[in-house]
Amino acid sequence: MALDDIARRGLVLLGCGKMGGAMLEGWLARGLPPGSVWVLDPAPPEGLGPRGVHLNEDPPARPAVALVAVKPQMMDTALPRLAGITGPDTLVISVAAGTPLSRFETAFGAETPVIRAMPNTPAAVGAGISAIIGNAAAREAHLALAEELLSAVGQVVRLAHEGQMDAVTGVSGSGPAYVFHMIEALAQAGEAEGLARDLAMALARATVAGAGALAAQSEESAETLRRNVTSPGGTTAAGLEVLMDEAQGLPPLMRRTVAAAAARARELRDG
Repeated sequence: MALDDIARRGLVLLGCGKMGGAMLEGWLARGLPPGSVWVLDPAPPEGLGPRGVHLNEDPPARPAVALVAVKPQMMDTALPRLAGITGPDTLVISVAAGTPLSRFETAFGAETPVIRAMPNTPAAVGAGISAIIGNAAAREAHLALAEELLSAVGQVVRLAHEGQMDAVTGVSGSGPAYVFHMIEALAQAGEAEGLARDLAMALARATVAGAGALAAQSEESAETLRRNVTSPGGTTAAGLEVLMDEAQGLPPLMRRTVAAAAARARELRDG
């Protein structure tokens, strides 16, 4: 399979919220013909129809790809919409949190290739990261196609087994919210030290964004980058002494945070 096969046979996007919409924008920007896309969504974004995609029209039988981008609690009503058009020659990709591969195999048959993906919200600005895992019917060509589609909104990594997906959810799936809260907390700490609210927030936002960009572009590890800006006995070292405390600092807090998110992902998966 390749993108030209999608252009010929079609892609069905079930759900066009923030994540589905971000992926759609990425595909169209890469040259996928709008007329090759069928969007099924009861409340689609404004202005989508004039873009040339098929909006809430009957999708083609056996499209090249059917991508599921609805909330997990909507699966019972959403999946039957695809059951009649999928099969061994249609790749199903899911970006729904907490929904295992077995759920799709039950709906579409074990012979249908299914790839489960966990993207995150920075996909909206093309800076996301998605982890993928396929079922037994998903071949290398299917995984490569999923990578090509998901790379429109950021990086893509492959998992060794589906059991890793809950940890991925806790780290990168939910992780942007942790970082946003860190910006809030850093700005509030600046206010407590006498900075005006707007100034503290501007400093916090730019600092986190800049540090993230440096980490993404550098070939050095995060540990090395941290050491590079930490002079012995200096101000950064004093702050890190609090933040890196093994009993009450950031390491144990992040372990509990990720564990809580992963546990909730398991609860959603197991019903």
